[in-house]
Amino acid sequence: MEVMLSVIIGSMIVAAIAAIHARDLLSAIIAQGFVGYGLVICFVMLRAPDLAIVQIVVETITLVIMVAVVLDSSRKELETVIDRRQVATTGMSLLFLVLLLFFFNRAIGSLARFGDHTLRMSEAYVTGAAEQTGSINLVTGVLWDFRGYDTLGEATVLFTAAIGVLTIIRLEGKK
Repeated sequence: MEVMLSVIIGSMIVAAIAAIHARDLLSAIIAQGFVGYGLVICFVMLRAPDLAIVQIVVETITLVIMVAVVLDSSRKELETVIDRRQVATTGMSLLFLVLLLFFFNRAIGSLARFGDHTLRMSEAYVTGAAEQTGSINLVTGVLWDFRGYDTLGEATVLFTAAIGVLTIIRLEGKK
């Protein structure tokens, strides 16, 4: 599994570099999509299907919106004759798609059967949380005692981002 993860992460790095150096926006979007869907495969291989589901939904919506914007804003460019760069972009896109499907198929095979429980990380929560937290409700005990700092950190990041956006909007409005 470590070899497959290394190959996928290496491919994601190559795709990220390709997105940075792409000559047209559609190629950059395709390369960025490869990075996002590669992350989905990594989440599945690391047995975090909840993160994979969220990532695949966000990545799909983002790609659809970005492709729609690029295609809508560059209609004149699409009416030109097909050149070698477009053929190369299409070929690389198909290659990336085949690689993603191959690794996705391999990652799905490494998951436990549907309905089988694996308590790899949550076993400590399930077995000793009631005694450690003193809470009757296991979910409340885990959220308040074990995940409290995590939730506080997430709230701090969201608050800081919101204040940053409001500051930028206010500065733009004063100019």
